[in-house]
Amino acid sequence: MKKLQAAVVGGGVGGLTAAAALLRSGVDVTVYEQSSGFSRVGADVNLTPNAVKALDGLGGGVGDWLRAHGGRPRFRLSRMWDTGEETSRVALGDDAHERYGAPQLTVHRGDLMSALERDLPGGVIELGRRLESIEDGADGVCLRFADGSDAFADVVVGADGIHSRVRHALLGPDEPEFTGIVAFRAVIPSDAVAGLANADCFTKWWGPDPAMQIVTFPLGLDEVFVFATVGQTAWTEESWTAPGSIDELLSLYADFHPEARTLLDRCDGVLKSALYVRPPLPAWSGNRAVLLGDACHPMTPFMAQGAGQACEDAVVLARCLADFDDLSTAFEHYEAVRKPRASKIQASSRDNNWLRSVGGGDWVYGYDAWTVPLDAR
Repeated sequence: MKKLQAAVVGGGVGGLTAAAALLRSGVDVTVYEQSSGFSRVGADVNLTPNAVKALDGLGGGVGDWLRAHGGRPRFRLSRMWDTGEETSRVALGDDAHERYGAPQLTVHRGDLMSALERDLPGGVIELGRRLESIEDGADGVCLRFADGSDAFADVVVGADGIHSRVRHALLGPDEPEFTGIVAFRAVIPSDAVAGLANADCFTKWWGPDPAMQIVTFPLGLDEVFVFATVGQTAWTEESWTAPGSIDELLSLYADFHPEARTLLDRCDGVLKSALYVRPPLPAWSGNRAVLLGDACHPMTPFMAQGAGQACEDAVVLARCLADFDDLSTAFEHYEAVRKPRASKIQASSRDNNWLRSVGGGDWVYGYDAWTVPLDAR
């Protein structure tokens, strides 16, 4: 029997996880990535236990690499912006492993990408291939690229983010929605915050309104990540991400608790970006094309589930393609399993009230994409 040939469009965390999961399921894969190479760009990836379990199941060395190089926040803390009062504490580290079957780990996105890339066979990733369109035919899908080249596959996986060309081909043009929130991101060397309280925890400072917060946590073994959001009526920059101003950052959070401001004082540089989302889609698939991750359910980062949900999608999709004989049935089961969970997390993250007070994260962290039943229709 001829092996299924899959084209994964997009070489981000979701795309590379999909490639590894599909190969593990016996599917031949080529990843088409528009950039000319991978570099250490971006910032954090906060891998909660559900995401770590998805990556562990890929085999290879990714799980071991994560445990050797990832930061391990001791607790997930919620604190009030003005008084510093602690309103929620969730044990992570070894406690998370005992409770959920995997720890919570934090790494730089570029480092995780490198680890995933190393675990794929040579020749699987083709760089510099910017997708222009896809054409569905009786015998497969033709992918046409900006450089004039084309490729053919039995199935196309759109892992190409919020600007997805695959989604555009399936559902037509649309525009993402600006949430009215902008984010400041900074990375600080760990030795610059040595001795500060809770620097080894995932700490969320809840601000005076839902749009305003500061989140800090260890990033890998020798850095600390700072993520701060605030409401803004419009975004006029050409890019979604631009250099930010330290002075603006410090002035916006001048009334926050001294412990929170101390971390901001240690920032040497900052990026400022707009947060965009899309409403839940009516469908994630067509005849021979299917979406995952930000291509179908982009979400705000307030639950730290963007990468995790993409990894879960990748695993469940690979399992469905391996377990069901035809694409329409595989896609039907994939959407039935994944859409309710991803949509709930998408909505909860935008509401930005999850774990504000005492409460468990079992329904998010306890999920295992490798064992969830595939008959949830």
